[in-house]
Amino acid sequence: MQGIISSEAELAAVVDAVERETEIAVDLEMDSLHHYREKVCLIQISTRKQSWLIDPLAIADLSCLAVPFSNPDLLVVMHGADYDIRSLHRDFGIEVCNLFDTMVASRLLGINEFGLAALLKARFGIELDKKYQKADWSRRPLSPEMCAYAIADTATLLPLYDQLASELQQAGRRLWLDEECRLISQARVTEKNGPLFLGFKGAGKFKGRGLAVLESLLQMRDRLAMAQDRPPFKILSAECLQELADKRPRSLNELTSIKGMTPGQIQRYGDKIITAVAEGLAVPEAELPRFPRISRDEISEGARQRTKQLKAWRQDISARFGLDSGVVAPNWLLEAVAEQNPASMEGLGVIAGMRNWQRELYGQEIVTELVRG
Repeated sequence: MQGIISSEAELAAVVDAVERETEIAVDLEMDSLHHYREKVCLIQISTRKQSWLIDPLAIADLSCLAVPFSNPDLLVVMHGADYDIRSLHRDFGIEVCNLFDTMVASRLLGINEFGLAALLKARFGIELDKKYQKADWSRRPLSPEMCAYAIADTATLLPLYDQLASELQQAGRRLWLDEECRLISQARVTEKNGPLFLGFKGAGKFKGRGLAVLESLLQMRDRLAMAQDRPPFKILSAECLQELADKRPRSLNELTSIKGMTPGQIQRYGDKIITAVAEGLAVPEAELPRFPRISRDEISEGARQRTKQLKAWRQDISARFGLDSGVVAPNWLLEAVAEQNPASMEGLGVIAGMRNWQRELYGQEIVTELVRG
């Protein structure tokens, strides 16, 4: 491994080397556990002969990386690429055109332990040290140990790719992987609009007044997190917010009964929490928020029965192909098929989200199953 790439001149030399390759391995390190707005803090690239650590915090312009990454003739191997693909585009406008995701490949081969550490241990006897998995990668300088940790993932990805690509080809499933990776390559970060409770897990159980209090608390937490440059969950946990919205304390003394609330949090944020609860309670009745429900007709009893029938069918085909049922056909897909109730292969073509490989693999079986009733 060479030193950390921290100048545009050094980056240009890396790009020149990468453009002579036909395949590279890529990984990213982020700081989402340590800052309010996460960012890419390190980009790891490996070929079969060398590796680089690129420091995006030191290089103002990374646009030259966009050229090789978007080259359809350069295969970019990543593991669990969805999040990294979104982050590359969000932070630098970089797109990946020709992706091979080793995690997706593993799942399409029916491998149950598809984490990178588990795969490398099982196939190569390599033990990955995950000591720095939750480190603050925005801090500088990076220690030699952190650099070694960062490069370990990509340095082993290409040999793993060799095995998985061969196995997919032998199983006749490489086209499945290609389709999945094309979709992952199109993943983008979407800006969140509207009330904060829309992105809060557990908000659906609240109604009216409780939802107003929850939104007020979320807004308060978000302001504090932004001011302190900390992730919101490090201000107050989701569990704590849910209990606050449920119990709606009116005094500092009542905060002591909130599960998960520490004395330090009460001291630092207690007054602000009480104020936020009061503001939520003061929202006029006519202005109380409502949690949006998916607008659709009531599912018919026939659709319920068809979903149950398809789930039983899925057990058989999952066992037949040695795949997890969620890979073969996730629940949302079976429910969509049951509601549409297609009577032909053409009818399956309008099912949103259904992959071509799924349609070709078992489309006729589904139609036959539904017609049989």
